[in-house]
Amino acid sequence: MRKNKVLLVEDDSTLSFIIEDALVREGFDVITASDGEDGLRKFGTDGPDIVVADVMMPKLDGFSMVKLIRAQSPAVPVLFLTARTSIDDLLHGFELGANDYIRKPFQIAELLVRIKALLRRNATLKEQRILTVGDCMLDLASQKLRVGDAQYGLSHIEALILDELFNHTNEVVEARALMFRIWQNDDYNNLNRIHGFIYKLRKYLTSSRNIDILNVRGIGYKLSVKA
Repeated sequence: MRKNKVLLVEDDSTLSFIIEDALVREGFDVITASDGEDGLRKFGTDGPDIVVADVMMPKLDGFSMVKLIRAQSPAVPVLFLTARTSIDDLLHGFELGANDYIRKPFQIAELLVRIKALLRRNATLKEQRILTVGDCMLDLASQKLRVGDAQYGLSHIEALILDELFNHTNEVVEARALMFRIWQNDDYNNLNRIHGFIYKLRKYLTSSRNIDILNVRGIGYKLSVKA
């Protein structure tokens, strides 16, 4: 049976060794890199199933590395390890294509749980069908949205939100339901993140003839589909 392959990009050699040892014990194949440039190179040569990366690294930081990774692969899960705590930093990472964050210091057990959850979720997405609503088509596997003749690459979170809305057309989808699907919690601090992703999705849909995302004040959002 093929093992899942993890690309671990971490410049702290002690932490990298600890994480690598834990992952190997859990049955993963692990490729390590000590900076963003090496991580980007090994991503291209080794084809990992998931990327676990520090944010602050020499040569090429984690954000810049993941932006370049996303140009090659829109779907591979990315989990950031970070000491940063500001909402702006977190939003920036998610906009670039991060799937999850874990703040330093952390428990190895929590890291393992999050890695396994991301891999399961990604496997499920690959099995899901293409969704068509009005003049729009969402391909979850490739995280692509087609609006008429235009095509957009989505972040993982944007794709999840749109999938939820496409599956509940003309119905109210609670913001807390979106937060649970994305982060497995309804932490109030995540509400502004949801707003940010909705804002960007609305921009993609401006050229649609019959679809719009409406705010339902104090509750959530509705994908309005006109005949």
